Amino acid sequence: MLTTTRYFLLIGLLAVAAPLARAQSREFTKETVADKEALRTAQREVKAGDEAYEADPARYEAALAHYLIAQKVNGDNAPLNVKIGDCYLHSGTKTPALPYLRHALELAPTADPRAHYLLARALHLNAKWAEAMKEYQLAGPTSKTGKKGSETYTVTPDDLARRTRECRNGLELQKRPVRVFIDNVGPEVNSSASDYGPVVSADEGTLLITSRRMASPKAPKDPEGDGYFEDVYQATRKGKVWSKALNLGTPVNTDGHDATVGLAPDGQRMLVYVDENGGDLNESNIRGNTWSRPARLGPRINTRFHESSGSYSPDGNFLYFVSDKPDGGRGGRDIYKIELEGKGPALNLGPTINTPYGEEGVFMMPDGQTMYFSSEGHNSMGGYDIFKSTYLDGKWSEPENLGWPINTPDDDVFFVTSASGRYGYYSSDQPGGLGAKDIYRVTFLGPEKQPMLSQEDQLLASRLAPVKQTLLAPPIFVASAKVTILKGTVTDDATKQPLEATIELLDNKTGESIATFRSNATSGKYLVSLPSGTNYGIVVRQDGYLFHSENFDLPAAAAFAEVTKDIGLKKIEIGSVIVLRNIFFDTGKALLRPESKAELERLQKLMVEMPALKIELSGHTDNVGKPAMNQDLSQRRAQAVVTYLTQHSIGADRLTTAGYGDTRPVAPNTTKAGRQQNRRTEFKVTGK
Repeated sequence: MLTTTRYFLLIGLLAVAAPLARAQSREFTKETVADKEALRTAQREVKAGDEAYEADPARYEAALAHYLIAQKVNGDNAPLNVKIGDCYLHSGTKTPALPYLRHALELAPTADPRAHYLLARALHLNAKWAEAMKEYQLAGPTSKTGKKGSETYTVTPDDLARRTRECRNGLELQKRPVRVFIDNVGPEVNSSASDYGPVVSADEGTLLITSRRMASPKAPKDPEGDGYFEDVYQATRKGKVWSKALNLGTPVNTDGHDATVGLAPDGQRMLVYVDENGGDLNESNIRGNTWSRPARLGPRINTRFHESSGSYSPDGNFLYFVSDKPDGGRGGRDIYKIELEGKGPALNLGPTINTPYGEEGVFMMPDGQTMYFSSEGHNSMGGYDIFKSTYLDGKWSEPENLGWPINTPDDDVFFVTSASGRYGYYSSDQPGGLGAKDIYRVTFLGPEKQPMLSQEDQLLASRLAPVKQTLLAPPIFVASAKVTILKGTVTDDATKQPLEATIELLDNKTGESIATFRSNATSGKYLVSLPSGTNYGIVVRQDGYLFHSENFDLPAAAAFAEVTKDIGLKKIEIGSVIVLRNIFFDTGKALLRPESKAELERLQKLMVEMPALKIELSGHTDNVGKPAMNQDLSQRRAQAVVTYLTQHSIGADRLTTAGYGDTRPVAPNTTKAGRQQNRRTEFKVTGK
């Protein structure tokens, strides 16, 4: 019989021994697995998993599928749990790694020198910052050698210091979450497969994405995993509704991987990444409804190294792109800028933007000053974070982390915005999504609203379990981008049929041509981005038609605006009238201002090209002032234009003048805008 003391001592020992017994790692043997058939299956799956896991390169997705089958037979094998956790950490969905790695260390705290580091990574990726930092301290520098003798796993002191620094950044940034709504763009765009890499036109009218969905019933799967081969899909937006995303088909999509990485603001030029020569950037143009076969951008951009993403400047003259070429680089991937039609080399954006780590996913906003990009450096909270920098007075501002919950501990890449800067798009793998990765729309909120970021479906926890935040986010000021979006449709003024026309953008102050665009060949639609700070002349031309001109004088402080202007081009016929909107006079005077030069040269060129053309130049005013004075002023202004033309080799017999004063208004004189429209110079075809 046991004494009371011995009884309680035995009970205490058993209580200690029980958890120790549960914490022991169990091998795949007949002693631990009674079912022989289950044991043979598990051993076979572990062997197959190891072959994929230790391949060069490792095939983590294939290995994981085998390991999970074996884990159902014996869930208490520490090495197996470590491998499962490692496979998840190398997958698109990393957060499930955490319970397996926790369990592995419970089973065998010292068996695998990698385990503490891998657990630290899993904690880090689940935004458990403090716990992750403790595990990084326990990890220590270590390495693992694979079967083939090549080093496949290394942890250096620099790596540990960097990861710890990222956790500190995350801890601070999560304390100050940005006020945003983040919404899944919906099943019309997203699928049950991975959808990512969104690019959007300046007006959000066109969205292009890269998808791993099944393009057709006979589409082959990618043998290296993650679904089918990548294809490019396009959706259009009307109001708040996206159309169904449609496969672009040939010649953009091929039997291999095809991914879109950049879109011009007008939505008519696209950058396509092609997995050739180490990775190159190609360009496709839309003509009507059809995208052209992507063409290589040439050796000034593409090298034998990896060029992975790019973005056009608003005028389309420059390209910002990412390359890991060592020549001129600072380490990893860097962002470069190059003039597309020039001959000079690509220029590295320098140490303010590029770090010794990797940069990726560059996007230049239509304002021509604000750049978004992803970086592993700066104050990243883990992997690639999205940053914003502004180019002012010849230099880039210090990059600003977009903050939590937009950025997460995992890679956050390929962020693009609308022209206004209030809406952003990117890809995320988060709870409640339609597939492994979905496209989400980010709405930056202004100070007038005070919502709590407490709803799990509003938190962008990329590859994270939902994180609840119960504090009110501080108000933030959402600056409006300093850019005007001019869009509309070019048609024949008489028949209303769409026209493919050339649209030239000029600086009226210098007379220089800034950029040239074209309206769509099928729809006639056009879109032009006008960064603030310039007096723009806009000229629309098509053979057989009179040119059409518009003027947008945008001060540097002009905030975002979107203007719809449909343009009807008039054929060169007797009686046709057009307004010369880029002819300028000082108030109450008839002296031509220097900004009028480009418009006058266009008119003179038209007269030279058509030697039989005869025109009437007429001046018009608003109703401010006495009618007689207005009539006299309008006559003198018309004569000023005729004088210029006769001084530039145009015969006086081809020109007549008329001053109509305020007698022919085209808008009410009751508003400032109306009076401005009424102050104009016109010409009418009187002979041809």
